[in-house]
Amino acid sequence: MAKECSNSSCDKSNCAGCASAKNQEPQSFLAAQNIFSNVKHVIGVISGKGGVGKSFVTGSLANRMAAKGYKVGILDADITGPSIPRMYGVKGPAMGDENGTYPAETANGIKIMSINLLLPTEETPVVWRGPVIANMVKQFWSDIIWGELDYLFVDMPPGTGDVPLTAFQSLPVDGVVIVTSPQDLVSMIVKKAYKMAEMMNIPVLGIVENYSYVKCPDCGTAINIFGESHIDEIAAELKVPVLGKMPMDADLAKKADCGAFAAIVNEYIADAEKVMPQ
Repeated sequence: MAKECSNSSCDKSNCAGCASAKNQEPQSFLAAQNIFSNVKHVIGVISGKGGVGKSFVTGSLANRMAAKGYKVGILDADITGPSIPRMYGVKGPAMGDENGTYPAETANGIKIMSINLLLPTEETPVVWRGPVIANMVKQFWSDIIWGELDYLFVDMPPGTGDVPLTAFQSLPVDGVVIVTSPQDLVSMIVKKAYKMAEMMNIPVLGIVENYSYVKCPDCGTAINIFGESHIDEIAAELKVPVLGKMPMDADLAKKADCGAFAAIVNEYIADAEKVMPQ
């Protein structure tokens, strides 16, 4: 039942500015966690634009923490462009019972949930409007039986639209990792993602630069095919750490393409472990 306004002069039509309203707690949009789940930490992986390898970084972070003995899950919130199940060679359908739906499990023990595990085929497109997509992300939190997890990594869609906003408001996100690439637009893109997290009062744990360089197959020299990186200066300006600079590695890409990503423990982002909440 709504609390009665204590201001006798209030006309009840608009309480936004009265003294009584100012003393009320702000409305929480957090969705209820499934009663059969106990997730200790939720980490968002975000980017200001698409095509920067965000899913690759999400999987790499999850693999590193799983290799350290933590119980890990991945919530694939990129509803219209899901790639996590294909990377791990996992296929649907996801199984469920009267208590809810269970995530699939990868070869290295990571629990994953993606829309591709609920569709007739992995090529079936998701032609939904924004609010429906955003609600699906909430259901992945409320309806999925995650069990005991130390870390749930959320692979966000790119940008600052409906779905990232819903995830930030509905899930108890402890921090985010920003993924970017070395192009000249990086400053603007990183700052957009950073400011969105700041607006939602969510800490930025650090930045990962993907496609940072490619190693010459003959001499091993690093070649900056996208130009010189400026991520260190940008990170210093924002006062957040650079967690890793990942090269374009054909072997890593091949494992992702053929569904063998569970075998990867990405050494390029070893520093990410240091900033994960405990």
